[in-house]
Amino acid sequence: MDVLVTGATGRLGRRLVPRLQQAGHSVRQMSRRGHGPGGVRGDLATGFDLAHALAGAEVVVHAASDPRGNPWEVDVAGTRRLVEAVDRERLRHLVHVSIVGIDRIPLNYYRAKYAAEQVLLASGLPVTLVRITQFHEFADELLETARRGPLLPVPMGWRVSPVDVDDAAAHLVGVATAEPAGGVVEFGGPEEHSVADLARSWASVRAPSARVVPTPVPGRIAAAMRDGAAIPERGERGSVTWAQYLAGGVTGGL
Repeated sequence: MDVLVTGATGRLGRRLVPRLQQAGHSVRQMSRRGHGPGGVRGDLATGFDLAHALAGAEVVVHAASDPRGNPWEVDVAGTRRLVEAVDRERLRHLVHVSIVGIDRIPLNYYRAKYAAEQVLLASGLPVTLVRITQFHEFADELLETARRGPLLPVPMGWRVSPVDVDDAAAHLVGVATAEPAGGVVEFGGPEEHSVADLARSWASVRAPSARVVPTPVPGRIAAAMRDGAAIPERGERGSVTWAQYLAGGVTGGL
């Protein structure tokens, strides 16, 4: 099939594109500049060249996001622009990459991702919304950022289920080539961890001298994380564990 991937240059996109190609699909990689083999230019923030980029696409995997910028402009308004620009006569499936817990964790970015989902559900397009847990490498980066010399403070009682990015990419290939679900499916890691246990495993490999300090965190976000809002309630799971990621030989991403 003719597949267009938004966010193709991101950590997930870079692993997804070759898997789609290996499965025999023709893949175009949309970015603002459209550089590289298979690159096409399209800007979700402005709508520039979107219709040209999307022309003829039978499957769209919408993995673009802007967690560090303005998600309301890119994730929400950009998704609306994407919906308006798709080739409805050709489109067979639009797969949207989302995050487990966006409907339960009151982060501004998650609210924007949830609003983008509603745009797609109201579009009349054949869609599947794939909510994925955080990737191993993202957890790795957060723990490194949180470390303060010999101390590693982490939120007390938070529960997570990180997943390997290659597992997620492989799962998305299967979703994209299947029939649209018409709603939300979830995908997470093979294990559930407390953040404290995740940090202890991390420290034993990355910073053996660091001492993990579970710290009470107030507020609604913390309450949701303690209640398991970041844990998938259903759906398939990946196979690569946190311990295997830390041991090396497998890769992760954000």
